[in-house]
Amino acid sequence: MEQITGYIDHVIYKNPENEYTVLLLIREDQEESVCVGIFPGIDQGMTIEAEGEYTEHPTYGKQFRAKSFREVRPKDIFGIERYLGSGAIKGVGEALARRIVKAFGEDTFRVIEDEPEKLSEIKGISPRMAQEIGAQVYEKKAVRDAFIYLQQYGIGNTLAVRIYERYGDGVYAVLRENPYRLAEDVSGVGFRIADDIARKMGIEASSEYRIRSAILYTLSLAAAEGHTCLPADLLVRNCLSILNIEDTDLRPMIEDLAMDRKIVIKKDLIYSAPFYTAEGDCAAMLHELNISMDEEELKKRSEKIREDLDGILKHQNIELDELQEKAVLECIRHGVLVISGGPGTGKTTTINTIIRYYDRLGLEIALAAPTGRAAKRMQEATGYEAKTIHRLLEVSGSPDRSDTSVMFEKNEDNPIDADVVIIDEMSMVDIFLLRSLLKAITVGTRLVLVGDVDQLPSVGPGRVLRDIINSGCFTVVMLKRIFRQEDTGDIVVNAHLINEGKHIRLDNKSRDFFFLERSDPNVIYKHMVELIRDKLPSYVDAKPYDIQVLTPTRKGLLGAPVLNRVLQEQLNPPSPRKKELIHGERIFRTGDKVMQTKNDYQLAWRIEGNFSIVIDEGLGVFNGDTGTIVSIDPAGTMLTVEFDEHKKVDYPVSLLEELEHAYAVTVHKSQGSEYPAVVIPLLSGPRLLMNRNLLYTAVTRAKKCVTILGSSEVLNRMIDNDHEYERYSTLDRRIRELSDI
Repeated sequence: MEQITGYIDHVIYKNPENEYTVLLLIREDQEESVCVGIFPGIDQGMTIEAEGEYTEHPTYGKQFRAKSFREVRPKDIFGIERYLGSGAIKGVGEALARRIVKAFGEDTFRVIEDEPEKLSEIKGISPRMAQEIGAQVYEKKAVRDAFIYLQQYGIGNTLAVRIYERYGDGVYAVLRENPYRLAEDVSGVGFRIADDIARKMGIEASSEYRIRSAILYTLSLAAAEGHTCLPADLLVRNCLSILNIEDTDLRPMIEDLAMDRKIVIKKDLIYSAPFYTAEGDCAAMLHELNISMDEEELKKRSEKIREDLDGILKHQNIELDELQEKAVLECIRHGVLVISGGPGTGKTTTINTIIRYYDRLGLEIALAAPTGRAAKRMQEATGYEAKTIHRLLEVSGSPDRSDTSVMFEKNEDNPIDADVVIIDEMSMVDIFLLRSLLKAITVGTRLVLVGDVDQLPSVGPGRVLRDIINSGCFTVVMLKRIFRQEDTGDIVVNAHLINEGKHIRLDNKSRDFFFLERSDPNVIYKHMVELIRDKLPSYVDAKPYDIQVLTPTRKGLLGAPVLNRVLQEQLNPPSPRKKELIHGERIFRTGDKVMQTKNDYQLAWRIEGNFSIVIDEGLGVFNGDTGTIVSIDPAGTMLTVEFDEHKKVDYPVSLLEELEHAYAVTVHKSQGSEYPAVVIPLLSGPRLLMNRNLLYTAVTRAKKCVTILGSSEVLNRMIDNDHEYERYSTLDRRIRELSDI
């Protein structure tokens, strides 16, 4: 670590949301240094001491990357005058600064902080202005003092910004009394950080505050793995492992949390309160929507229904098999319908028939899917507008970036204006998105949920589609027949064989399904690059950008991070024509393929027309959205990504943690997407992860070609392994409970 001291000549760039700053520092030796980092509460003219290291930016040259800083008092009256006259203090210019320093000399700062009323002795300063100057200096000092206080507990400046915004000057009392409050109140502060602070403050390992926080943290970890609840015994085991203390009776603290309504205990299961409420709300709203046409009404309308349906089929020149026709008729009869089936089983034809039936009746139809790519595919397949669920619900975020909650304009008070709502790719929908959707659908609206129950479950908590089916309370039509057309290859057939646990042929006689036996990761890298860059684009009539590597894991030599470094170097190598932005160990380069890794409801997007005129704009970029870096600003403080539908989004350095390279993505991240061709590297991996369900999902992402590189033994083991990672979710139980009332 190096240390430099100097005064701030001027601020080049500052992000007001997180205080990320680029500034020019005039050091004590009168040389200049460009400093970058988190600098809360700084002003032009201030003298600071910064710790960090010099780095060489490929575009912007030598920079001092500050890890921490503190204000130091100027060593002479010229420094004091320079700071006061810099404009940092509202109402004080250069002339007034000279008069203040002339009157009080080196005692100036003490007077301003402790006896601001004395400033009114100077011509041009009223008693009121004197108090305002003192208040400004105090406020700036209070912010800097708080950051220095937080730094001693290992809290970086980025996190310190959020903490101070939440508590202000009350931060000292919070840390003294119960630092574990940070984990509950501040986004980005988990149990681990709060626990480290508490340890440094000397709080006992067996503290009740610590145990309560660990219980909530254990449930949050479970939610990140897709669970909405945990069995009590498992919760206790996991919690004790985190606490690293001997077997302790946690029941009193669990009961206290239940009394405080932080958690809910139901028999042997324990929920975080929001998850329990979400499941209950969804169960109730699904029942309310499930209004069925009575037998008498059905008889009256059956002849007209048959006539309309036959007219649609004749006009579209299609035939429905028995199950497809059943799905259409059940949709007419019931308020809630689930349609499930694998690739090639006619889900799209069935949806199209339902759409055209209700369109003929003049009813409003809303189509949506969880991701932009899935919505785009739905629109192309039906010819009707389809939106993401977030866009259908008109997502809006809090202006406070630290508030990660999501709000929708469409809700129970302002419902979706539609008579029929059809949602595709329902396997991707988690419990909270389902609740938001159901809140915006009025009773009497028909809801059609379409998806493949054998796909991987949602990234978010719950197993919504499977639970709704397993509840046995709603009409479910499982499409099974494979509609093979003459131009259909082996992707669909092999996907169904995999799903049935049957080994597939690997003789490479197929036109669209290939397997290359390889055992060396370096050889796999080489072939992967050749396939993406040279061979597959012309074979599937696509660009290299559209060909996707899908990997089972993030870890190891074939994990997504390593593959992305290899593929970036080969597919988008450095060039004098390409700007770069270094962020930690990653290099972002113009032309890079990138993916948003979390839902960000505050991120603004825009669509530009000719001459960069904005023709549409909005908020919200979502987990799994993929785009290309189209520009990096000259200061190296921001890059711009263009996503699907030509949506451009600016990412300041502070938000780059939300982006990762996407030349290779995990199979989980690919859900809802379809690619012209996929390349799947398969070698060793954890048994729980390397299962049939994951392989089936990966294969079904390809439209024209699948190429697997790796071990046939591993491939066959995955087909044989029907063990899916268990998710603790009780939506099905909650639905059944209400049906029994």
